[in-house]
Amino acid sequence: MEYSFTMILVIVFISFVSVPCPYVQAQTATNRSVSAILVFGDSTVDPGNNNHLLTILKANFPPYGVDMPNQAMTGRFCNGRLTTDFIASYLRIKDYVPPYLDRSLSIDELKTGVSFASAGSGYDPLTAQSSNVIPVQIQLEFFKDYKAKLEGAMGTDNVESHIQNAIFFISCGTNDLAANYFVSAVRHSQYSITDYQNLMLQNAKKILQGLLDLGALTIGIVGLPPIGCLPFLLTLNHQHECIETYSIAAQEFNQMLQEELRVMQNANPGILLIYGDIYEPLQGIIQNYKKSGYDESSRGCCGTGKLETSYLCNSLTPICPDRSKYIFWDAIHPTERVYQYLFTTLRSKIDFAVGRLPYKPT
Repeated sequence: MEYSFTMILVIVFISFVSVPCPYVQAQTATNRSVSAILVFGDSTVDPGNNNHLLTILKANFPPYGVDMPNQAMTGRFCNGRLTTDFIASYLRIKDYVPPYLDRSLSIDELKTGVSFASAGSGYDPLTAQSSNVIPVQIQLEFFKDYKAKLEGAMGTDNVESHIQNAIFFISCGTNDLAANYFVSAVRHSQYSITDYQNLMLQNAKKILQGLLDLGALTIGIVGLPPIGCLPFLLTLNHQHECIETYSIAAQEFNQMLQEELRVMQNANPGILLIYGDIYEPLQGIIQNYKKSGYDESSRGCCGTGKLETSYLCNSLTPICPDRSKYIFWDAIHPTERVYQYLFTTLRSKIDFAVGRLPYKPT
């Protein structure tokens, strides 16, 4: 079976941050010392920035958002909330992290945090360029603009303190490997897998350093998921089981990223860099999906679950009656239940980060 270039563009740009356990309400943190949550990355943490772009990678139409309050079609590539929404609620900052490009946000709404993330983005600028979305490097520029807006309302000194007490969150890189390297021929023809992983790593390091230079003190960054298990990649490769070579490449990058974080942490004792593992939790429920309470692990809830994502998952596409029984919402992105579980696996690290913030208001 052959696929048109347009269809490939729709289906290849992935972002997977962002698993068993029954669905429960997120508990709240007891230490209310976080001033804001500031998010960078791809569709796993994009709450709707792509709504404001001329791009095919959008999710602001049904059935996306079917399990949000009032079935709100916010632009999240999910049936409901993202991991960062659960984190913000847990920290008692806000119930949902809004997109920075929503110009209706008040200064008070901006103060408590936004997401600069853009679905389809990656550490490699070419990844975002291919679908006209926001490269993570430009997301950093948007953060500078964000700081300037706050300075106008709060004053420079207050903003610096505010940023120091914020938690930064990065979820990126899946599009680079799963789409830009393994599906598109351009990067694959230019780089060996090791060289491309190094390119990703160096760009990730620049983003981290850029945030540190702008005053960030606490940054959490998640690694890549087992990309060889994504339904759309299984379909493109005519496979029914997870593709080991793809997932190994993700594991290798995760190891490289963790080592780089250790180096940066040792060189900057006044900061806190936290690595969040999502590979093992996702791998665990995919391999043992029945025991984890799921009925389906290799296809999404929307349509056939094999290719549908973005405009291929639309109001005319049937969806499964019980989203909680599916690991994947569409052929790329997890369900709300999975995002909620990923939050629980990260919660101890979130608590640790909150305890290390430089200032705790009484």
